[in-house]
Amino acid sequence: MLFSEVAAVSAAVSATSSRKAKVELLAGALRALAPEETAAGAAYLAGELRQRQTGVGWATLRQAPPPAETPTLTVAAVDAAIEEMSRVSGAGSQARRRDLVSALFGAATADEQRVLIALFGGELRQGAQAGLLVDAIAKASEVPVTVVRRALLLAGDLKEVAVAALTGGQPALEAFTLRVGRPLAPMLAQSAASVDDALAATGVPAVVDVKLDGVRIQVHRSGDDVGVYSRSLDDITARMPEVVAAVRALPVREIVLDGEAMAMDAAGRPRPFQETASRAATKGAAATVLNPYFFDMLHLDGADLLDAPGRERWAALAGAVPAPLLVGRTTVTTPAEAADAFAAALAAGQEGVVVKSPEAAYDVGRRGAAWVKVKPRHTLDLVVLAVEWGHGRRKGWLSNLHLGARDPETGGFVMLGKTFKGLTDSTLRWQTERFLELAVDKGDWVVTVRPEQVVEIAFDGVQASPRYPGGVALRFARVLRYRDDKTAAEADTIDAVRAIHNGT
Repeated sequence: MLFSEVAAVSAAVSATSSRKAKVELLAGALRALAPEETAAGAAYLAGELRQRQTGVGWATLRQAPPPAETPTLTVAAVDAAIEEMSRVSGAGSQARRRDLVSALFGAATADEQRVLIALFGGELRQGAQAGLLVDAIAKASEVPVTVVRRALLLAGDLKEVAVAALTGGQPALEAFTLRVGRPLAPMLAQSAASVDDALAATGVPAVVDVKLDGVRIQVHRSGDDVGVYSRSLDDITARMPEVVAAVRALPVREIVLDGEAMAMDAAGRPRPFQETASRAATKGAAATVLNPYFFDMLHLDGADLLDAPGRERWAALAGAVPAPLLVGRTTVTTPAEAADAFAAALAAGQEGVVVKSPEAAYDVGRRGAAWVKVKPRHTLDLVVLAVEWGHGRRKGWLSNLHLGARDPETGGFVMLGKTFKGLTDSTLRWQTERFLELAVDKGDWVVTVRPEQVVEIAFDGVQASPRYPGGVALRFARVLRYRDDKTAAEADTIDAVRAIHNGT
């Protein structure tokens, strides 16, 4: 398949707002790929490269040669060229990589160069998110979308699932199972304003888990081999020696656990999240100790538990993991009991609670009504779109953040307002360096950045605002923390913001 066809589909997908039309375009392109091109082609249609690291930066891309007049590049040729770039190392690697980029871009037409630059920069905003690709894979392979979605959640790799669906159909997809050692997308919780609202979603009886202000971890053990994975499925084993030691000591042969790692003070209260996050980013032993706390179990000694109801998973968890390593949990049957559990969690310095249905299966990668989190404030995970240079005491630092919510229809972001509140001097220093790295336009006053950095924002409410394109703005927004454990694709949506505004 010519790469120009991928570029044409990308342009066509960008030009339509119809979800059905987008799926039809993507499915047609997937069908046209040769089997050996499917992994790379599916990645390109999803707006990413098959290779996670290429070593190619903006400076190199700005030196691209003039475009070719006639399209000759195939999807396989583009993938091979990028694969070679990703493997270059040692003396002279920078010059060699520049030569490879020049050769690739010299053979690309103007439209192909546009797509390549966007792929290398992670900015192919064509409205083809993973959800659309799942639908397109299902349509192209004539497999039920639920089967494709389940396979993706278990495999964690859209490219692998696309290859399986298009070459082996439903039997190949149903062969995906939980594999100890391969992380899978974690079950997520939706938000509610109160424990009463949470119980209305889950029903009673329910369990109320303490919501720790830590970092999400998924731990896989097979024999003495232990792997620790982040919420985004990155391997962080080397950064979590305490977690590895604790799980290796359990009297089991194989286990997959879901939980949090958190730094605690001498009194048993949580340390600030920034300390936990900083420690989680550090390899090996450090002064700050991260303690693991588990709230779910997905596999035990050869038995998968994903489809078992929560009460069975949690009973197995309690039988395999000692109480000091378990998240605090209370069974409730009334709103008053849930309110007491919520108050107790806050009094202990924790972030809130998660109300859970004991009958629900572990819904991999989904944010449904079976788990509902309740915090004592409104918070959203938003994306930084631009930053303004500070003045006065903050002169020389990037300060005022332009905040955006994800628009699931367009794949872009909708601005909700600005804030410079909640920023410490150390945060200002960090974000100045971070956003200069992400800058795509360095104006005298405003620096526009690639929409990649997620930040957790607390606010008092949402108000109507003709000033912003979404028609709403946050009231008294302030920064709580940066969320390096989340990608922009996981940020909260403009629909969620409007729901808060509408009181729904």
